[in-house]
Amino acid sequence: MKFAFHPTMCPAEQYLPLCKAAEELGFDTFTFPDSICYPKEGSDVYPYNSDGTREFLDGVPFLEPFVAIPYLAAHCPNIRFSTSVVKLAIRQPAVVAKQLASMAVLIGDRFDFGVGISPWPEDFEATQIPWEKRGKRMDEMMEIINGLMSGEYFGYDGEIFQLAPIKLTPVPEHHVPFIVGGHANPALRRAARLGDGWIAAGGKIADYEQLIGKLNGYLEEYGRDRSTFQIQAMSHDSFTVEGLTRLAALGVDEVIIAFRDVYAQEPDTKSVEQKIGELQWYADNLIKPYRQSLAG
Repeated sequence: MKFAFHPTMCPAEQYLPLCKAAEELGFDTFTFPDSICYPKEGSDVYPYNSDGTREFLDGVPFLEPFVAIPYLAAHCPNIRFSTSVVKLAIRQPAVVAKQLASMAVLIGDRFDFGVGISPWPEDFEATQIPWEKRGKRMDEMMEIINGLMSGEYFGYDGEIFQLAPIKLTPVPEHHVPFIVGGHANPALRRAARLGDGWIAAGGKIADYEQLIGKLNGYLEEYGRDRSTFQIQAMSHDSFTVEGLTRLAALGVDEVIIAFRDVYAQEPDTKSVEQKIGELQWYADNLIKPYRQSLAG
């Protein structure tokens, strides 16, 4: 089991000290959320909090992951980074591939690319991308980005995208894993068919039993090797050693730890020192005992 720290959209100046602390305390990964903008007016609701409203995100700081991660990686040479998740479908695939290749060349094999669609039509309006066929767009984007990351000439003729053969230089020697987010059946199928893993935004062990069961069925359907497929998950059950053990038994490879429930609209009022204290507590009371239990 690996451990990722999610700083939950903290103020920009807190990222570096928190990343340094997470690295020093034994966390494996530092993970980033993503959002382009907050719409002044919108007609939809947010699917991940209990009441469906999204006003709590107004004014919440989001840094662009492709900018922030290389900066942090230069100061923290050992920790891995991930996104949970980048709204891929509102971007342009060749540009994302170029950003991804450049970052992977600079920071080495230390990045998992967590991706999702976006639940907001206004994200698509702001970036001048059609809301219609967004799932198909996402699928084709993953195929295009993986193709361009090969370093060879790559072209594409799909329903959404047509791309004459082009080559990106440089590209990393290693493969950058795609970790697909989402709990709906189409997202699980997308992860099983096109991804290198699946990332869950939250749930209890009972929820994950059902979701991972479906996911394993889709992996078998598509002839994928489960042993090379990773599962990342956020869960309240990751705050006990017993819970970590049960999550690992289900097939969770990495738990994502956050100390503030942003979906419950909790304000971010803690200092960096208080947050580092929380990281220290988790390392002493969960990471170390769990790893010791594995060692016998």
